[in-house]
Amino acid sequence: MSQKLVITRPDDWHLHLRDGDLMKDVLPHTAARFARAIVMPNLKPPVATVKQALEYRERILAAVPGGADFTPLMTLYLTESTKPEEIHHAKAEGHIHGVKFYPAGATTNADAGVRDIRRCDVVLETMADVGLPLLVHGEVTDPDVDVFDRETKFIEKVLAPLVERLPGLKLVFEHLSTKTAVDFVLSAPANVGATITPQHLLHNRNALFKSGIRPHYYCLPVLKRETDREALVKAAVSGNPKFFLGTDSAPHAKHLKENACGCAGIYSAHAGIELYAEVFEQARALERLEGFASFHGADFYGLPRSKDKLTLVKKSWTPPASYDFGEGRLVPFRAGEEIGWSLA
Repeated sequence: MSQKLVITRPDDWHLHLRDGDLMKDVLPHTAARFARAIVMPNLKPPVATVKQALEYRERILAAVPGGADFTPLMTLYLTESTKPEEIHHAKAEGHIHGVKFYPAGATTNADAGVRDIRRCDVVLETMADVGLPLLVHGEVTDPDVDVFDRETKFIEKVLAPLVERLPGLKLVFEHLSTKTAVDFVLSAPANVGATITPQHLLHNRNALFKSGIRPHYYCLPVLKRETDREALVKAAVSGNPKFFLGTDSAPHAKHLKENACGCAGIYSAHAGIELYAEVFEQARALERLEGFASFHGADFYGLPRSKDKLTLVKKSWTPPASYDFGEGRLVPFRAGEEIGWSLA
């Protein structure tokens, strides 16, 4: 008999859905697994106002497959032009659950991001006052900093001073990739939480170069050393409520990944909970998966936990070589490689 695991239906606290026909091709994967998801605002143009966020929300809801119960949790894109009034509007409106801080140029569609976070202090103070979380892509973009040190330098130069300066600001340090980041979150106040992706839990940077360059394992922040991966796994399975699920699933067309200047981003929504089950099974901590996937994030954001259940079975399957993605193709994480858990 197959091993069965029944958990409260999880949420994804870091997701990229894109828009239009691209969104319609990837949204069903998330809606089949997750009750809710924090949706990233890095479209072109960025989702920087409440009006834009609500319009995007309606497009997402219209694309949810029939019969699926899925709620998008919207975010605003922080710019140096964001006004405190927009924050008050966002909080009062009810569908906006965070503001995303992209250092300018740090990742996909981050050109409109923040160059100097001190220029946003008034807005950040307003967010602290109303209780709207800041969601952080934690990497510096200084070309003199080694790509593997960008997260560590960000903590030192930006994040630690920010937390000290605004101790009441609720903050999510997204897609942790280093032991240094884990240690920072553990030492930070209770209002600092963090998400961890499946790729950073399952692989170290050797995966990028196995039998050649593997562009579909390239993301930002990049995969790090084995000691970093081990620290991330320890944090995820610890039961500490500061750490919760955030896939950072980021779809890019195959031809844009397999390119002389390929895009950063890994698409994992097709196996968004199954991959975490692998991690927790390997760590002999399956009993703690529900907390990480279904409770900690909801509690941190001050939202009710889901009342629905999701069932996983210990049954292997292999993702296809690619999925439809608008007029192109999308190569999923672990395409052609066996995954040990399936949706019932």
